[in-house]
Amino acid sequence: MEVKRNLELSTTLVKSSSRLPLPGSRLKRGPDQMEDGLEPAKKRTRGMGTVTKVDTSRPRGPPLSAVSTAAQKGPRKTGPRGCSAVGPVLRNQKPAPAAPAQKPGTSTAPAVAGKKPGKRPAWDLKGQLCDLHEELKQYREKTQTLDRENQGLREQLREVQEQATTLGTERNTLEEELASVRRRAEQSQQKLETLGARVLELEECLGTKERLVQELQTERLQLQEERSTLSTQLEEREREFQASEAALSSSRAEVLCLRQKTAAQVTLLAEQGDRLYGLEMERRRLHNQLQELKGNIRVFCRVRPVLEGESTPSPGFLVFPPGPAGPSDPPTRLCLSRSDDRRSTLTRAPAAATRHDFSFDRVFPPGSKQEEVFEEISMLVQSALDGYPVCIFAYGQTGSGKTFTMEGGPRGDPQLEGLIPRAMRHLFSVAQEMSGQGWTYSFVASYVEIYNETVRDLLATGTRKGQGGDCEIRRAGPGSEELTVTNARYVPVSCEKEVEALLHLAQQNRAVARTAQNERSSRSHSVFQLQISGEHAARGLQCGAPLNLVDLAGSERLDPGLTLGPGERDRLRETQAINSSLSTLGLVIMALSNKESHVPYRNSKLTYLLQNSLGGSAKMLMFVNISPLEENVSESLNSLRFASKVNQCVIGTAQANKK
Repeated sequence: MEVKRNLELSTTLVKSSSRLPLPGSRLKRGPDQMEDGLEPAKKRTRGMGTVTKVDTSRPRGPPLSAVSTAAQKGPRKTGPRGCSAVGPVLRNQKPAPAAPAQKPGTSTAPAVAGKKPGKRPAWDLKGQLCDLHEELKQYREKTQTLDRENQGLREQLREVQEQATTLGTERNTLEEELASVRRRAEQSQQKLETLGARVLELEECLGTKERLVQELQTERLQLQEERSTLSTQLEEREREFQASEAALSSSRAEVLCLRQKTAAQVTLLAEQGDRLYGLEMERRRLHNQLQELKGNIRVFCRVRPVLEGESTPSPGFLVFPPGPAGPSDPPTRLCLSRSDDRRSTLTRAPAAATRHDFSFDRVFPPGSKQEEVFEEISMLVQSALDGYPVCIFAYGQTGSGKTFTMEGGPRGDPQLEGLIPRAMRHLFSVAQEMSGQGWTYSFVASYVEIYNETVRDLLATGTRKGQGGDCEIRRAGPGSEELTVTNARYVPVSCEKEVEALLHLAQQNRAVARTAQNERSSRSHSVFQLQISGEHAARGLQCGAPLNLVDLAGSERLDPGLTLGPGERDRLRETQAINSSLSTLGLVIMALSNKESHVPYRNSKLTYLLQNSLGGSAKMLMFVNISPLEENVSESLNSLRFASKVNQCVIGTAQANKK
């Protein structure tokens, strides 16, 4: 009866649901319209005296699970029409006791007093408006309570309908099985009647047909046994169905628990991502502070080892005093002793050697490995990924090992790799690690040389190979500070093999010549540029900066006593162009250090191309490479003096290029 009452109540609610006000619609009605719409409720309130609070916490009918359990636990009996024993179970189900009414003080809907409050004077409009607002608030709360009750009833109706559908399906199944059993019983009955008729007709042949009767009786017994077996199977299927329902409920609860755990893991992952992002920003800040403390212009000195066939320098020619912290500290000073061929006018004894002391940020003796050199600059290369322009020079006389420092030795030996391949490997590795934090990086490489103030593309192929007249330094666009080389190849790279192929092609195209100091001397400035672009799509961050690795041309003095032939005249023009560009580089650095208003970038193609990587927003490192031979002491002193001047310059605080 309780289920029937709930069904009738749910049907009534469904029919009247279209007439209920929607939650959003009551906000658009005015106070007068709301009061008119709820006037019948007010009249009913006056008739009842006090409003009894609706207990929304008590369900309107017995829980569906209780009905379902009662229906499943009861034995299934087949009535005359094949109906299951659900009806008696439902009739025996007692309605749930009604919850006691709550006190008026705890009711969500305010109780209306039996006595109507006194009417305010007509001039008290503010009081009347307050009363209307209070009454409107009470009706809104009552409407919300009715909406929640209506929602609960709808959910109960839906559950009851689903249970009714399930019971109806089960009933149809049982009716079909019962009809099948009845048909079989009718067939058996027909057979028995036929046999009875035949018995009456063949009484004379009773003895002959007894065997047939026994067979029919045996068949009947088999049918009964089959029927019993089918009934047992049906009961087993019902038990399996109940077990499946229980397992389904357990699975649903487990799925809900897993979803909650997944949501918690997602929240935790987001928090960890935010924390990781904050730590990465702090790392970049501290990393930049560390680089600034070391200086935005740093100078390293590297002395190449004595090659096979060269004379060993005398002891004391080059001395590397230990670092400030002792022998375990890397050296930062270099002492060069220069002997004088002049003799004393009185004693004719040889003059004492002149000692020159130089101090740099780091000094690499002849036994230093390529890996040791790169470890010292790896943090500076890392700054390019963080959005700071970086420029690394290799400066020195001809044959001092500049190209070996930048590009390395013969291909195939990983121990001899130079700074360029090692820097590319380091950048690709760090970019791969940063991808786990949401950063994506792209790299575009170019390789040009400046020969006699003419820009050439070292990555050119085909008919353009070796031609530099078409390459000019231009701004990327109107109002843009970025510089680009026209008609030069800009190649996207993503792995070390692509960079190795570009370096091999550039080595074949670079201008070299035989000089008095080196059999194969670089006669141009080579500039390897890598444009780095990073983006964090989730946070809308972008950063970009160039990494410039420059192998400056070798410089040497020409012997004025030599006769200048056609080849020597070419070397003279090359030397003049090289010395002019190197002098301009020194002037630019000095102007930046002195904070001069005009910086002569355009006096040289080299400084004009590197202009965005030399200013106050960049980090710069210069390798001064010197020869260990005494015969090159004059050129070594010139290189060391120039590097000392650069080491004393300060160009300000670097700033990251972020958007």
